[in-house]
This record gives sequence, C-alpha cells and structure tokens, in this order.
Amino acid sequence: MISRLDDYPVHQTPEPLAVPASSDPNVYDRYWFNGFPPDGSWYMGVALGRYPHREVIDGAVSVTVDGRQHSAFVSGRAPAEPTETHIGPLRIEVVEPMRTLRLLLDDNDSGVACDLIFTARTDPIEEQRQTLRSGHRVVMDATRFAQFGWWEGVVATPAGELRCEPGEVRATKDRSWGIRRVGERVPTGPPSAGLPQFYFLWAPVHWDDRCTHVCLFEDARGRPWVADGAVAGVDGGVVEHATGVARHVDYVPGTRRAARGALTIERAGAEPVEIDLEPVLLFQMKGLGYGHPQWGHGTWHGDLAVGAETIVLDDLDPLALENLHIQQLVRARSGDATGLGALEQLCIGVHEQSGFTGLNDGAG
Repeated sequence: MISRLDDYPVHQTPEPLAVPASSDPNVYDRYWFNGFPPDGSWYMGVALGRYPHREVIDGAVSVTVDGRQHSAFVSGRAPAEPTETHIGPLRIEVVEPMRTLRLLLDDNDSGVACDLIFTARTDPIEEQRQTLRSGHRVVMDATRFAQFGWWEGVVATPAGELRCEPGEVRATKDRSWGIRRVGERVPTGPPSAGLPQFYFLWAPVHWDDRCTHVCLFEDARGRPWVADGAVAGVDGGVVEHATGVARHVDYVPGTRRAARGALTIERAGAEPVEIDLEPVLLFQMKGLGYGHPQWGHGTWHGDLAVGAETIVLDDLDPLALENLHIQQLVRARSGDATGLGALEQLCIGVHEQSGFTGLNDGAG
C-alpha cells in the first residue's frame, strides 16, 4: 500500500514504507511519554503503539495522583495509512519532527482527558540497539531514542484538573520500534526450559542545566547485554554518550521496588557523573497496557474499544507479575545539584546481584 511517507526519498527496502521489512507478527512502532511537576505531586504516562501485522493500534493515558492511578485505554483497528496516529478519542500529532508534538485525549468515561503540547528541551538520544534471543529465535530487536522536554496545557483527572505551565512540567519522550512481544501469543513449539528472566532499568533525569539518561538490560548474573547512558546539553547542547554505566539498587523488603538507587555515567576525558536517586511516587506501567491482563499491547478488542480503570496503589500486591513493571518518580542528587526524573524497573526471574532466586520473590 502506498502511503504519504512514500512521497519522501527515505525507502530502506523495495517495499512501500507501510510494509514492514520483517514478517514477524510482533513488529511494533510506539510513542511513549511521561510528565511530572517540580513538586512531584503527580505523574503522568502516555503510550500509543501501532502493530501493522496485527492490524491493531492502541494507546493509554494514565495519571497517578493522591495515591490513586487513573487510566484511559483505547484500542482499535489500525488505519492502513501509518501517518494516522489516532484512535477514537486519542491522538498524537507531529507538529515539527523532533521538536514539537501535540497530545489530545478527548472526554471519555475514565475522567482522564488532556490537550498538551510537548516541546523538546534536548536533541534526541539514540540508545544502543536492543536485541534478545530465546535460543535461535529473536524475541526482541528494537531501536529506541529518548528526548527530554516540557508539557504545556491541561490534564483532566477524576481528582481534578492539572495545569502544565510553560517551562514547569517536565517531560520525557521515548520512541521505539522493531520487534518485541505484543498481542496474543503465537505458538512456537515447545516452551522454553527454566524460568523466564528479564532485568531492565531505565532512568531519564532532568537537571537545571542538563539531562542525564541511563538504560540497562542484564542477565541473571547481573551481566549487562545493554549498558547505555548519556549526558545531554539543553537548548541545542551536545549529547555526550557514556563510555560505561553502572547501577546499585537497594530494594524495599518484600518487593522488587527500589528503596533507593545510585547510577554512574562514565565519560571520556571527564569525571564520571555520580547520581543518587530517592523514590517519591509510584506509577504502575500496566496503567499504560504493559502486562495488563485485559489491555495488553497489540491485543484485538474490535474496531474500537475504550476502557477505564482506577487503582489504589497501596492495595496492590507488589509481587503479582502484572505489578512488577513500574516507574518511580525520583528526586536525584549529583554533588550539589538536584534533579527530578524517573526510574523504570522490570525484574522478572533470577537476578543474583539483587538476591532474587525465583520468578517473583521479593527482597529480604
């Protein structure tokens, strides 16, 4: 199928751009954003993904405020035109690539709605390619970039209206595409032997004069298969990629949630950046469909479905599999400087350095 994108000289294969290079049913292309004010009183997440071989597009907007997380979910049949990034009441508009985007969620039964403009604060930060195999089969092969920015506009929630003033509410944009497990499982023969294992940390932080970023994937012994980081100048400043990164996490007993964290970003010809992280607020990633038992990414719900959910965060079992994938709003400190950002965590299965020996046991 010919699309608007085919009018640009950007083709990578003999196919039209609407046709993915891979026939894997788990091909995806996703937008993700967060947002939070300087006082750390609330936290917002946004996701919109397109799954061309599954003919599904879905998205969600979720806000944690006053101990509750309110989510609006939208899912439907993906338009054949890949530039149509909207479904039902949810829309993302690229106003100026890599600089300005608009996010709209019209009124719906969830009580969550928004009309927001994202404006970039840094250049995009490309992460290392992330490729994971199960035996000989590729189960993840993704490219991702992060970009820091600001939100301007209004977010409505059942708890009241949240205003985003220019230069006040911090934001992170995450764009990723490639192959990862989504939608209904496709039979692949015998199940894998042993427990599943996955360890992921992702930590974008805003500072007054720069932004820092760390991304880590590790195996069961704590050996990284992706170890990436950067220090990004703001307002057109240079993105300095790390020569190495390291982390230390202390966990809340009986959970796989950080009680505190520490990151190191090594730099060529400069002192390493040492960052201490203190969690402030919890955000469950299932509020954006990640691991959600009903609204999981790429799942077919018909031509259009809109759903709502409110959860009381203190009522959740922190070790239930659907609750392991979290983000924490964190206050950061590096020398005399203070910052604010996110610490995303997903740890399933064994991770020896953290003391985890089972599928979902908690810290001692």
